[in-house]
Amino acid sequence: MGYRCFDLTVSDGIAHLVLNRGDELNTMVPEFWRELPEIVDGLSSSGEARVLVLSSTGRHFTAGMDLSVFTGDASILGMAHPDAELGRQRSQLRLAAKLLQDSFTVLERARMPVLAAVQGGCVGGGVDLICACDCRYATADAFFVIQETNIGMTADVGTLQRLPKLIPEGVAREYAYTGRRMSAARTYEVGLVNQVFDTQDDLVAGVLEIAAEIAAQSPLAVWGCKEMLTYARDHSVADGLNYIATWQTGMFQGGDMAESFAAQAATRDPEFDDLLPEPRFD
Repeated sequence: MGYRCFDLTVSDGIAHLVLNRGDELNTMVPEFWRELPEIVDGLSSSGEARVLVLSSTGRHFTAGMDLSVFTGDASILGMAHPDAELGRQRSQLRLAAKLLQDSFTVLERARMPVLAAVQGGCVGGGVDLICACDCRYATADAFFVIQETNIGMTADVGTLQRLPKLIPEGVAREYAYTGRRMSAARTYEVGLVNQVFDTQDDLVAGVLEIAAEIAAQSPLAVWGCKEMLTYARDHSVADGLNYIATWQTGMFQGGDMAESFAAQAATRDPEFDDLLPEPRFD
């Protein structure tokens, strides 16, 4: 299936999703918000991908939200019903914000890890996007901007909720309040990105290499790691320990561990089954 905003390839358990509108700075047009959750949910549901790499084309990763999301026939905001009662218009705007948020939460909810490879500018909605990923990597010339502050609004699609869980809260507050650019070197220093690469080619190759390491592991074990780490972020240690105990009761049946031990004994790479497709009504 063709997409306006993305190119997708899947090989050896690695899904590579590329923002393909580099000449237009990969702005997040209305199709972007429909296509991203559709693609990610599809990959997660099918179980064919053990890891997802999200990269981009052109000079910049993304310039953020496109104005067409706010205006015109494609707008999902309350302006589409100018004659409606004010309370209904405002409730429509809240639902629109939730819809945009859910388009990135799908990355967090996916059964496979998501690795973001950022080159050039990562602006506005781009920061919302990468904060919902599991790991972030960047080129040396990359920069990150909470652009919403610079245009007189409060970021509302996930940056202010997730960023303080990824870097020191005071640093997150400083960049949110000032709208200042955060350089690749600074993001590495505070832990927002895992590694900085010299060029975009080096970046994509390096991230795909990390993805291959993840894809070689038991997808059930990796899914469990993601589930537990995300849960622990938002809950107490006691809650997290209780959840992993319950998870292991159902998910840990020892098959993948047996395959790991057998592969070690035979000096071969282990071979793990993919996750089963998620149940759904057709």
